[in-house]
Amino acid sequence: MNTAEKLPEIVQANTLIGQSPMAAFEMALVHNVDLDKLERMLELQARFDAMQAKKAYTQAMADFKSKPPMISKDKENKQYKSNYTSLGNLVNSSLPRMSECGLSHNWEIDQQNQITITCVVTHNMGHSESVKMTAPPDGSGSKNPIQQIKSTITYLKAATFESIMGLASTDANMDDDGNHTGLKTIDEKQISTLYDMINGTGTDEAKFLEWLKVESVESIPVSLFNKAIVGLKAKEKK
Repeated sequence: MNTAEKLPEIVQANTLIGQSPMAAFEMALVHNVDLDKLERMLELQARFDAMQAKKAYTQAMADFKSKPPMISKDKENKQYKSNYTSLGNLVNSSLPRMSECGLSHNWEIDQQNQITITCVVTHNMGHSESVKMTAPPDGSGSKNPIQQIKSTITYLKAATFESIMGLASTDANMDDDGNHTGLKTIDEKQISTLYDMINGTGTDEAKFLEWLKVESVESIPVSLFNKAIVGLKAKEKK
C-alpha cells in the first residue's frame, strides 16, 4: 500500500484519537481501521500527552517560583516568645498563586507505627509530583496520644508542602510552635547519637528539650547539635 492509499486510514485513525476507548473501538469497526495500528497510535498519543503535561507542570512551577507568595508569621508562641507561620496561613497564602499557575495539591496520610504524609501537587493538564516524609508521633511535652499524632501530621503537612512548592526558608513557615522552623534539622544518625547519650546519662528528656528550646529531638536544628552534645557530655562527667 503506497502513501496515497494509506492516507484515508491514517486520517480515520487520527480522527479516533481523543475519543474514549469504547468510542474509538466502535468507530474503528465502522471505518474498518486496523485495531493494532489504532492501538499503537493511541499509545503514541498518550505518551505525547504525558510529555506535554510534564512540560506544562515544569513551566507552571517555574512561574510559581518566579513570583512566590509572601508568607507572614501569623501565630505567636508565648512560651518561647517567637512568631511562626501556621499551616493554614502557609497554604492559604499560596493557593491563589498556585491557582494562577494551574496547580492544586492534596495530602495522603498513612499511619502505621509511624506517620507518613505525602503531598501531591497536580497541574491542570494532569501531571503530578509528590514529596513524602515520615516521622513518629510527637511525644514531646505533655501531649496526649491524639495530640501527638496531630502534631506530627501538622508538621509533616507543612514540611512536605514547603518542600514540593520550593517555599522552605529560614522564615519559620511551619506550624511546629515556632521552634527553629525552616532550619535544617539533624539527620537520623545524629538523632540516634543524642538518644543514646540521653539514655546513657539518665538525662531528663523534657528538661533537655526545654534547655534547647525545641519540641523534640527530631526537630533539633543542625546549628544546635554541638551544643546538645556538649551539654550531654557535661552531664556524663557528673
